[in-house]
Amino acid sequence: MASIKKKSSGGGGGANWMDTYGDMVTLLLCFFVLLYSISTIDASKWMIVVQSFNKDALVNEEEAPPGPTDNPDNKTGGEDMPATTDVEEALDELYEFLKTSVASDDVSVSNGDGYVFISFAESVFFNPNSSVLQAKGKEVLDKMMPALTRCAPAIDELEVIGHTARVREKPNEAISDRQLASLRATEVVIYLQKNIPYDQLNPGRLVPKGLGEWRPVADNGTAEGKSKNRRVEMVITGKDLDSELSGNYEYYETMLQSTGSIDVPD
Repeated sequence: MASIKKKSSGGGGGANWMDTYGDMVTLLLCFFVLLYSISTIDASKWMIVVQSFNKDALVNEEEAPPGPTDNPDNKTGGEDMPATTDVEEALDELYEFLKTSVASDDVSVSNGDGYVFISFAESVFFNPNSSVLQAKGKEVLDKMMPALTRCAPAIDELEVIGHTARVREKPNEAISDRQLASLRATEVVIYLQKNIPYDQLNPGRLVPKGLGEWRPVADNGTAEGKSKNRRVEMVITGKDLDSELSGNYEYYETMLQSTGSIDVPD
């Protein structure tokens, strides 16, 4: 009688399905590495995730791992935010340049905490009762332009203010002075906007304002006083990185990006 031999169950290798499984796991790993390489990590969301696992964890933005395209200032697009010291240094640099290269008998330059102030006599930019920017005024602005462009990332607002002297007795006729002052401020702003690249200083940061006769610096009863009151002023404020101040462009931009709307405070 013939004997029946049992077939061997195979060699010592593993089952064939393990090869397919290993390939799949490797592909998944590559996929997640690819996702991470093109992702942006939000520091605030990272802190929330970490603290959800450990409520006692103290996490600050410096401890959050930056992704390949991480924005350390957590700012959604637009201009890069400089450090506070950079803002101060930029304003100091701008002030020193204006004081040595622009200041004259008709142009005074001063500075304070977070701003640079420039006052131009009427004769620098405009003829009497005119809002046409003179060649002399354009030369002064051209001289300022390189410094303004270089310091633009630190500038929050550049406000141009037009003033006139009181030339009539009836206050209700002063509307023409308001118009003249506004036109003069606007002419200066337009010239700056045309000559400073948009990607350097956003035109939204250029603010014209006409105050007319209502903020005199001298007696309107004398010719000398009226001459001093006819002036154009420029106030250049630096970005305030420590607080959101009502009314300035930095506050406007921050609120618009974070909420999609503007909530004007009281």
